[in-house]
Amino acid sequence: MPPSTSTPADPAEPAPQGRVRWRRFAVLFVPAMAAAAVLIALTTEGVLAASISVSGSAFEVSSSQLKGTGFEQFGGLVTDSKGGQHPVAISAIKSASLANLCQSVSVGPITLRITAGGGSTPTRASNLIVDSDNLAGDATFNNIVIGQDAGTLNQVPGVTGPSGGFGQQADSITIDNLRQNTWLTTAGTFTLPGFNLRFGSPCY
Repeated sequence: MPPSTSTPADPAEPAPQGRVRWRRFAVLFVPAMAAAAVLIALTTEGVLAASISVSGSAFEVSSSQLKGTGFEQFGGLVTDSKGGQHPVAISAIKSASLANLCQSVSVGPITLRITAGGGSTPTRASNLIVDSDNLAGDATFNNIVIGQDAGTLNQVPGVTGPSGGFGQQADSITIDNLRQNTWLTTAGTFTLPGFNLRFGSPCY
């Protein structure tokens, strides 16, 4: 029998599926982090529509403790790339710290996991805005007002909800054992000490 020979890979054939998805995520993730400050600035100034198109895949976020000053919350909608709309609670925090932050997202059959803020150095964010459809934990609010017109919220400069809509705000907030399912997060600054990105298990 003639010796078997291997046929060179056709350059037109797609690369292995995992590699394609990883490169695509890396290409999208880095610019998104770098552009967060621009997004929040445009949103608070009313230049950018509040309904930013989201990817269509929510991601999980957990933290052993979130502490924030200047808290607002009101209802809204996010629209995915296929036009589907998802009701969300929009939470805005002027200044926040998150201990033992974990973020995970499914990338095809695998889970990409980001951790930061372990030990005595939590992650820190300014003008943090989170659109989530599930938020859980043990929460404590200081000087909270529930049922305020969302258009009159004033804890986070430049960030308000729809006029006449239901809103609430507080001088400060603490959430222990935070768990949330999130569609979109923006921040003016986001400092992530001990940043680690790898494949692994979901945050919860």
